[in-house]
Amino acid sequence: MAGTVEEIYITSEGSADMRRVDEVRALEGCGLEGDRYCKGTGYWTRYGDVCEVTLIEAEDLDEIRSEGLGIENGEHRRNIITRGVRLEDLRGTRFRVGEVTLKYDRPRPPCRHVQDLTEPGMTRALKRRGGICARVVEGGFIRPQDEIVPLEAPKRLP
Repeated sequence: MAGTVEEIYITSEGSADMRRVDEVRALEGCGLEGDRYCKGTGYWTRYGDVCEVTLIEAEDLDEIRSEGLGIENGEHRRNIITRGVRLEDLRGTRFRVGEVTLKYDRPRPPCRHVQDLTEPGMTRALKRRGGICARVVEGGFIRPQDEIVPLEAPKRLP
C-alpha cells in the first residue's frame, strides 16, 4: 500500500496563498516548519482546530479537476498531496513519509473558508475527499517522491 509524496505546500498565515516547496521540515508536536499551524497563525487556530499536517490524495484532486473546478497551486489548503495511497486506510496508524513518522489523527472535511478563498462549489467538491490530519511523532524532512509507508496495520471500524 506504499504511495508517494507528489507535492508539498505551506503558508505562513491563515487565508494567505499556499506556496509549493521542494522540502519541508516536520517538527515533532508542532507540524511543518514555516506553516501556519506550527506557527499558531492558522485561520482555525483561534477555534482550537489545529492539524499539524494535512494530506490529500492526488487522485481525488484529479477527479475534482475533471468536474470542472480549478484546484491548483495549493487551493485545496492541504500540506501534502499523495499519490498511490488511500489515506483513509491509514486510520489509527503511524506511517512514514520520507524521514518523518506521522500518526493519523482524523479526517479533514472541507470548510466554507476553503470555498471563500477559491470558487463556488469547492466545499461540495471536497466533501468526502478533503484528506486527513496527522500528527508529527518523529521529525525530519519530507520531499516530493518520498515514499509513504504504513508502520502498523490499520484500525478497522466496527
